[in-house]
Amino acid sequence: MPHIVIVGAGFAACTAIKTLRKKGFIGKISLVAPRAELFYYPSLIWVPPGKRDHTDLIVPLHDYLESKNVDYIQSKVTGIDTSAKILTLEKGSVDYDAVIIASGGRYIQKLPGIEHAKIACSGWEATKEFSDKLAAMNEGTIAFGFSGNPNEPSAMRGGPVFEFLFGVDTMLRQQGRRENFNLVFFSPAPKPGKRMGEKAVDRILSEMKKRNIKTYLGKKMKRFTENSVETEKETFNADLILFIPGMTGPDWAMNSGLSLSEGGFFKANEYCQVEGEDSVFVAGDAGSFPGPEWKPKQAHMADLQAEAAAKNVLETLQLKKVRHKFRTELICIVDTLNNASMVYRGPKRGFMMKMPPLHWVKVLYEKMYLKTYIK
Repeated sequence: MPHIVIVGAGFAACTAIKTLRKKGFIGKISLVAPRAELFYYPSLIWVPPGKRDHTDLIVPLHDYLESKNVDYIQSKVTGIDTSAKILTLEKGSVDYDAVIIASGGRYIQKLPGIEHAKIACSGWEATKEFSDKLAAMNEGTIAFGFSGNPNEPSAMRGGPVFEFLFGVDTMLRQQGRRENFNLVFFSPAPKPGKRMGEKAVDRILSEMKKRNIKTYLGKKMKRFTENSVETEKETFNADLILFIPGMTGPDWAMNSGLSLSEGGFFKANEYCQVEGEDSVFVAGDAGSFPGPEWKPKQAHMADLQAEAAAKNVLETLQLKKVRHKFRTELICIVDTLNNASMVYRGPKRGFMMKMPPLHWVKVLYEKMYLKTYIK
């Protein structure tokens, strides 16, 4: 009986499991991850105002995996032997007939002094530390920023930083404390968030100006200190820094022997198949995919890639030619705590609209998405 191994426990991994069983696969599925839990990163933006805590963001997957007859292996992957079809783990190994790598990427933390910044989407701890320090401050300058991987334009997460920035601004205004704080946004990109579209960037920067948020754009970053951000042209004060650096592939990618992009990700084709490999697929932040420069690969896009990867795995196991391509589209709701803007971008069109109900659409989507995995 065929054995499919899925690496990771995030959006793409869970969607791959769901798709395989929905398509009638009755063979063995194993999930390899350090923890059997789904962490809902999009809702980290609601931690500073106290609308979410860790119990809201973490969904244990043991019951879901059992309901789908999936074996859980608690481990990290350290390597792969594609000729023998074996994944090497921290302790031991596991064989496979096909594997879907959905473990996500990792943040590039080479910038000097990066330990002084809170890396928001790295998980609960950093976001909680940022929130606690902000709550204890009576005044000061709070800096929000992001950068990318110069070798992989799609390997960045700018949207969450915009949401943290606007959300904190709204929260401080609601608390009557906004006049005590300077809010600053910085990015080495002259037009941060450009992949959302030119009009979206213009509207976001206009919103920053409207909210009296100072911007430092288009200057290469040099270092962080305990109370400042330094670029190649200037240094500005920052009592609290929230930052999301660019991303690269998993730590075991470099020595995996699999085809890698210049940015360090598993290089995939339009079918989510790792180049040169018949039985190895990738979805989400671990991969580098063909498509327009504006393409995302996390959250919704990771789900679309995981669906395609799972369907193509089944084709491969039946000795058929893979034929399922993933759809490339960007859908993002930029939340401001009491309002929100939706950004959509596809191959043929794009738009941005703003209205208060979109905040509740984002809240509802969170509940609907997680409901699938709560057993």
